[in-house]
Amino acid sequence: MNPGEGKVLKLGVGVEIEVPESYEELERECIGVVEKVTAKYPKAALMWRLLRSDPEVNACWDMADYIAVKKLRYNDHGETHAIVTASFALQMLELLHEAGHEPDVVADGVGGMDDAALIVLAASLLHDIGNQVHRRMHPLFSATLAAPILSRLLPKVYDHPEVAAEIRGFILHAIYSHEADTPCLTTEASIVCIADGCDMFKGRGRLPFDLGNVNIHTVSALSIRDVRVERGERRPVRIRVEMDNSAGIFQVQELLKRKIDSGVLGDKVEIVAIAMPPGAATDQRIVSRLIYEEGVFKPF
Repeated sequence: MNPGEGKVLKLGVGVEIEVPESYEELERECIGVVEKVTAKYPKAALMWRLLRSDPEVNACWDMADYIAVKKLRYNDHGETHAIVTASFALQMLELLHEAGHEPDVVADGVGGMDDAALIVLAASLLHDIGNQVHRRMHPLFSATLAAPILSRLLPKVYDHPEVAAEIRGFILHAIYSHEADTPCLTTEASIVCIADGCDMFKGRGRLPFDLGNVNIHTVSALSIRDVRVERGERRPVRIRVEMDNSAGIFQVQELLKRKIDSGVLGDKVEIVAIAMPPGAATDQRIVSRLIYEEGVFKPF
C-alpha cells in the first residue's frame, strides 16, 4: 500500500480524541488504497470526497470516538477505523470481481461496479457512527443516523431519486448487518462486515491498553502485527494475519472468523494466520505484570 494524497484537513474544533501517531501513518496508507481503487470509479470517488468533507460526518466520527474510546475505553471507532475498513472492503470487492463473483447490485441488474464500490465505501465509512449514541445497538443507531446523511448526499451523485433511494437501501443494510450476530444478506454487506473485522492492527489496541483496559481483547489486539488482504490460493480472497504473540488467535477466531461466517462469502474467503515473529524462537511478551485497582486490570 502506498501513502495517499489529498487528505482532507480537519479544523480541530469541538470534540477531538488524541490518538497514537501510528494511527496517522495507517490512515495515510489506507487513504492511498481507497483513492487508487476509486480512481476508476467516478461515483465512488465523488462519494468519498463528499463524505470526508462533510461537517456532520466528521462530527459523527468524533463523537463515536468520544463515547467508544474516552467513555468505554474501547479502541478507535472514528475516522481512522472507518477509512481502514473502507480500504479493506474495496480491496476485497476488487478481488472478488476479478474472480468472477459479482456483487448483488451488479448481479441483480441494479447497477455496475462503480455503484458497488460506492456502496461498500459509504457503508464502511458510516458503519460505526452509531457508537455516539451507545455501544449497545450501535449498528441500528448507525443506520438510523446514516439515512438522512445519505438522503442528503446521494442526490449529488445520482440524478434519479429512485436509484439514489435504492442505493441507499444497499448501504443501510450493509451498515446494520456489520456485526456477526446479524446475518449479511448481500455480498456488499458481507464485504463490509469482514473488512470491519480486519482492522485489528497492533496499534489499534494500544489506546485502550494505555488507558488501563487490559483484557483479552486489548492483549490479543496488541499481538497482531499486520493484516493484509490478498489474492488467495484456494479462494478468491485471502486475509493474511501476522501475529507477534499467539494471543492474537482470539482476534482471528472470535472476531474475524465469526464475521466471515455471518454472511454470504464463507466459501470465498480464506484466513492464513502466522503466530511467530520473524527470526524469533518464541512469541513476543505482551503483558509482564498487572495490577487490579479501580475495577480494572492495569499494566504495573
